[in-house]
Amino acid sequence: MSDLTLNGIRVEDTFAEAFDVAGTAIVVTNDTAKWAMIAATTMTGFATSVIGCGAEAGIDAELSPEETPDGRPGVRILLFGFEPNGLKEQLLKRVGQCILTCPGTACFAGVEGPTKIKLGGAIRYFGDGFAIAKRLPDHTGRMRRYWRIPVMDGEFLCEDSVRAVDGAVGGGNLLFLGRTHAETLTVAEVAVEAAKAIPGAILPFPGGIVRSGSKVGGRTKGMMASTNDAYCPTLKGRAGSALPPECGVVLEIVIDALTSQGVSDSMRAALHAATEIGAQHGLVAVTAGNYGGNLGRHHYRLRDLLDKKPAAKETVA
Repeated sequence: MSDLTLNGIRVEDTFAEAFDVAGTAIVVTNDTAKWAMIAATTMTGFATSVIGCGAEAGIDAELSPEETPDGRPGVRILLFGFEPNGLKEQLLKRVGQCILTCPGTACFAGVEGPTKIKLGGAIRYFGDGFAIAKRLPDHTGRMRRYWRIPVMDGEFLCEDSVRAVDGAVGGGNLLFLGRTHAETLTVAEVAVEAAKAIPGAILPFPGGIVRSGSKVGGRTKGMMASTNDAYCPTLKGRAGSALPPECGVVLEIVIDALTSQGVSDSMRAALHAATEIGAQHGLVAVTAGNYGGNLGRHHYRLRDLLDKKPAAKETVA
């Protein structure tokens, strides 16, 4: 396999393999930006992997009062699952346990899409028959249905339903091969900031970074996934290692987005940001994780991301 270079850093001529997922967005508001963020952070906890957590979630954007339905500070949250029914289950649990419970919150649909998911229409039963439905116009004049659910600090206003989009993608990724942990972490942090600046994209792992990259299956019977031993520095002496001698650590970022273009743009931004500082921070190379192209239909080739700006129409094989 040939190699490429970007800003003097070796980039493997390979691809990241990603998957179709169900995706939705909600907007959570509060009287203060602080409490809107507390609610959003709580809801997106334990949501790094669909396999282990039931969902992948993250904060997409902080919103000003001018950008929210009720004129208060807000946060837009993205949530991804294998399919709409599983997404609905996770959404109800997380809104019910983390948004409904938080002082001062309200909850609104955050994206348009073809598939309806009941939200306030299901959570209203917590109101024990005292919840009230109300139709109000949004900023376009379209009438929307909300539920006013009595709680101990007043009311929880929640939109009746939200939407799941078509075309959401999970699993875009980049692997940063570096010399030392501290230096590689710095590179990965810069990549994360660039990647999450793309609207509609999130990085669900802690701080956007994952050290426990995985491969499909394992040596133990029944394992769905196990450590990606080809990229473990302590196993460099074994056959099958993909690491050069000077590599001492590998850190990965994983990207989910509401569109395939969002994954591509986010990966591109991260790749350029990482390689721009890579030479000063011991970055050896950048690569991506895939499973031979057999599991996910979205293949993001690093070769296609070398230009700083995307082409007018991105082609994803």
